[in-house]
Amino acid sequence: MKKLALFGLAALLMAGCKGYLEEDTTGLLYGGNVLSTQDGLESALTGAYRGLGTQWTYGFLHPSANAAVLGADDVTTHPASNKADWREFDQFNVSTTNQRSGAVYNGCYKAIQGANNVINNYAKTVGTKATIDIIAGEAYFIRGFSYYWLTRFYGSIPLVTAGEYSADLLTIKKSTPAEVYALIVEDLKKAETMLPNTRRDPGRPNAGSAKAFLADVYLTMAGWPLKQTANYDLAAAKAKEVIDNRSTYGFSLMSSFAAVFDNDPAVASIPESVFQINGFTGGSGTANATYGNTTMPGEEGGWDDMFAELNFFKNFPAGPRKDATFRTQFGLGATTIPWEQSLTKHPYYKKWYIKGNIVTSSISLPTVMMRYPHVLTIYAEAKARGTGGPDQAAYDALNQVRSRGLPTGTKILAPGDGLTAAQFADAVVQERAWEFACERTRWFDLVRLEKVEEANAAKSADDLQPIKAITKANYWFPLPYTDTSINPNLN
Repeated sequence: MKKLALFGLAALLMAGCKGYLEEDTTGLLYGGNVLSTQDGLESALTGAYRGLGTQWTYGFLHPSANAAVLGADDVTTHPASNKADWREFDQFNVSTTNQRSGAVYNGCYKAIQGANNVINNYAKTVGTKATIDIIAGEAYFIRGFSYYWLTRFYGSIPLVTAGEYSADLLTIKKSTPAEVYALIVEDLKKAETMLPNTRRDPGRPNAGSAKAFLADVYLTMAGWPLKQTANYDLAAAKAKEVIDNRSTYGFSLMSSFAAVFDNDPAVASIPESVFQINGFTGGSGTANATYGNTTMPGEEGGWDDMFAELNFFKNFPAGPRKDATFRTQFGLGATTIPWEQSLTKHPYYKKWYIKGNIVTSSISLPTVMMRYPHVLTIYAEAKARGTGGPDQAAYDALNQVRSRGLPTGTKILAPGDGLTAAQFADAVVQERAWEFACERTRWFDLVRLEKVEEANAAKSADDLQPIKAITKANYWFPLPYTDTSINPNLN
């Protein structure tokens, strides 16, 4: 029996029509007994990880993975050049044929395919049970993680749990966000019980990773579109579990914000990494292309794919975090120019420069998908919006993040300041905007809080503007034409 390797859902469907002649064979498994062995199970899991990170094909090591969050107010792109697909996201005019949309869509479905093969077969695999359970736990995490990204970008999506091809996939219908989130929660709950406290290596999740993402999922479910506000309490409780056991999971807040983005290829992982996708220049398609060229200005040999929005930069609080976040002088030699004199007339994000200012699109650096301070802000916001409002622990969590980013001596926030629960929650969301600028976070906050319109109304006139009035329909993107053209049920 053949196990299919999804290259996006479309490839699976087309494979049914073309006899599998054109499918991606990375991690492909043949033979009915392959997944009955522990090595075979590991191979299927490797295929799942490749879906999350294949440099120029799909996943989060591909620069295109950043394009879908340009509708937020922290990041924009070039107004001309070859950035038409990037501009579609920034201007809320995304087409079904957008070439940047497929990076996350195809990558996540390939990861899901590999995870399904593991999940559907691990119970009958022969080997060391403890190791097999960890493999399965990683698969549950990958599947939940992948569906989380897919439903936040696309809303109603195909929900595939089978690892083998069947004719039913040719006419599969979309599942609602509520149905997708139910599986995400189920998967992450299984992952948190099956994963060890210590990661097998830096590019894999541990129990703390699963709990942290589950907390984030609960926070999102409490907002748009589900608006299941009871989940705020669940988000706070799960985030607090991670915070209280951070040393067990190997998570910590680094003392220097600049050190977080030292971006030294010799460093495999930083203490703030909750989950990361590794990049290696030594493999085939395994290097990371989200650093270097893609976020550098043309004056430095960059591609001008993405850079800071003007008002976001101007409103950003002064301090060590702002200094480490933005690059405002361009030039790799003795001569530099201020950003105001550059071709795009925008600051760029220093966060994605490689140590030594190396100009390349292939580097051995990880893409960190969640940092520990994100967990701190989940707790602070969820506690504020949940039962009882913010407690001292919520203030402490916010102050840890806030104090590191601001000048020494800045007054910390305290319950006695008189903030209402809603005002405190808003302060947390704004703090997260500064802390995670250009880290694929701001867009999701604006969507779940239904503030996309408000944020874009505050854009500088010198930034790209929405082509037409933004509506809730723009909160999600159309499924790629490669799928909808094959299966009308996906329209």
